[in-house]
Amino acid sequence: MWFDEEGDYLEVIFERKKGYFKETENDAIMEKVDEQGNIIGFSVLKVSALKGKQPLSVTLKRQSA
Repeated sequence: MWFDEEGDYLEVIFERKKGYFKETENDAIMEKVDEQGNIIGFSVLKVSALKGKQPLSVTLKRQSA
């Protein structure tokens, strides 16, 4: 897990391997997937804007073949 306070950015990686970020249904969250579409992490943008709001919820989905 890595938090950049200046950039207001949180990144959580489950597995260190080559991958790329893609959008989710929530503009604040990106999921990181490997070349096979397996989820290997996620990121949250503008983390401080979430303070005092309802819990953030998003479903990370495996990419369809």
